[in-house]
Amino acid sequence: MKNKIQLITYVDRLGCKSIQDLNSLFKNEFKGLFGGLHILPFYYPIDGEDAGFDPIDHNLIDPRLGDWNDLKDLSEEVDIMADLIVNHVSAKSIQFQDYLQKGEKSEYASLFLNYNTVFPNGATEADLMTIYRPRPNLPFSMFKLNDGSVKLIWTTFTSNQVDIDVNNEIGIKYLESILDTFEKGGVKMIRLDAAGYAIKKQGTSCFMIDETYEFISQLTEKAKAKGIEVLVEIHSYYKTQIEIAKRVDYVYDFALPVLVLDTLFNKNTSSLKKWLEVSPKNGLTVLDTHDGIGIVDVAGEDEKPGLIQNDILDKIVNQMHANSKGNSLKATGSAASNLDLYQVNCTYFDALGRDENAYLMARAIQFFVPGVPQVYYVGLFAGENDMELLEKTNVGRDINRHYFTKSEIKTHLEKPLIKKLKELMIIRNNHKAFNGDFNLIETSEDVLNIKWTNKEHWAELLIDLKAMKMETSFS
Repeated sequence: MKNKIQLITYVDRLGCKSIQDLNSLFKNEFKGLFGGLHILPFYYPIDGEDAGFDPIDHNLIDPRLGDWNDLKDLSEEVDIMADLIVNHVSAKSIQFQDYLQKGEKSEYASLFLNYNTVFPNGATEADLMTIYRPRPNLPFSMFKLNDGSVKLIWTTFTSNQVDIDVNNEIGIKYLESILDTFEKGGVKMIRLDAAGYAIKKQGTSCFMIDETYEFISQLTEKAKAKGIEVLVEIHSYYKTQIEIAKRVDYVYDFALPVLVLDTLFNKNTSSLKKWLEVSPKNGLTVLDTHDGIGIVDVAGEDEKPGLIQNDILDKIVNQMHANSKGNSLKATGSAASNLDLYQVNCTYFDALGRDENAYLMARAIQFFVPGVPQVYYVGLFAGENDMELLEKTNVGRDINRHYFTKSEIKTHLEKPLIKKLKELMIIRNNHKAFNGDFNLIETSEDVLNIKWTNKEHWAELLIDLKAMKMETSFS
C-alpha cells in the first residue's frame, strides 16, 4: 500500500452513477489527492437494508454501477480496497433461499449458522448473556422453511444478514471464491468486515475469541498468497486492536477520532500522547467513516481502564451532541434504526461544532500521526449532518452518508477550508519526511508538537491549544 491518503466512498454518493464516472473523478477533480481508494460495497445490490453490507451476490458488481472490467480499469488509476464481508450474506441470496426451500437437503444447508450449530445441547441463560452483540437483543432471527419447520438462524446484525459458518467447507470455499474474484478484478487490498463476529463458540462472548484470531490469520495468508493486503475492521478495547495488529497487514486506528476530540475540546494532549506511545504503527488512521464515531475504542473494559476516563468520555459525547445542536442524538442509539449502540452518529465537522479552524487542526493531527490516513468522502468536504436523509430512512448512520451532486462537489472544492485541506493533503502525499521517522516532541499538555525526519527532509506540526493556533513547516 502506498503511504498516501486514501478516500473512503460509495460509488453512487459522489455525483457518480457508475465506476466509470468515479474513474473520471480521480483523473480530474481528485487528481493528486489520493493514493488509494476504499470503495464501500459495490456488490449486488448496493441498496439493500445495510447499504451494500448485505450482499445477495458478493461476486457480482451491481450492474447499475458497471462490472469487474470497469473496476480493473479504475485500479490502474488508483489502488483499490474492497470489503470482504466475512460474517454474513443476505437472506435474499440464492444460497439462503435454496436452504429455505429444501431445508437440510439443500447443498447450502451447512453454510448457515443456526442456534443448534453452536448450541447442539441447548444454551444456558449465562451462555446467551455472555454473547457480545452490537444490538440490544439476542443475535437470532426466526425463519420458516418450506416444509413448515422453523429455524433460529444466527443474525448478528439485521434479520436480512444471515451469518455463515466460516469453518464449514462450504463457508471456506465461499470466501475463497470472493478472493479469486477480487484478484481478477484488480483489488490490491481487502477490509475484513465484521471479522470479530465470525467465530461463534459456546461459553464465550463469540467476539474476538482465540479462534477468531486464528481465522483472521488463516484468511490473511490466503489473501497475501494472491498479492492482496489485509485490513481488519474491529471496534473493540484498545489492547485488542494492538494484538490484532501483530497478525495482519493493517488495522484501523479507531481510537484516534475521539482522542482528537478530547484534545481539542479539553485543550489537553495527555491521552492522545499516551496512545501514540503504544499505538500500532501499521494502522490506517481515520476521523470519520461510513459508520459512527466509535466510543468503545477508547473506553474501559470490565475493570480495565480505557484510553480516556469514563467521566471525561461522557463529557466528550455530550459535547458532540451539543455541538451538533442535538441532531446527533436523533441518529444515535435507540433513537433510530442503529446496528451499533456503541457509536455516535454524526459528521466529524458537526461534532466539532462546524469550527473550521478546529476541523483543519483535526485533519492535520490525523495526517501527522503514524499510519496511512483515510478520509471519508463526507469529511473531504467538511460535510454537515444530513437530517433529510435521516428522516427519510430512519437509519442513524445515514446522517453521515449524504448523496452529493456534481454541483455540490464543485462548490465545496472551491471553499477556502477545503482548499487549505487539499494543500495539506498534497503535502502529506508527497513530502519525503513522512516516509522517515516519527518524533513526538515533549511539551506541556496544552501543546502538540510532532516532527517527521527523513535524512535532510523534515515536516513539523505545532498546535497551541490554549490559543487554538496551528503551524506546519516543511523542509
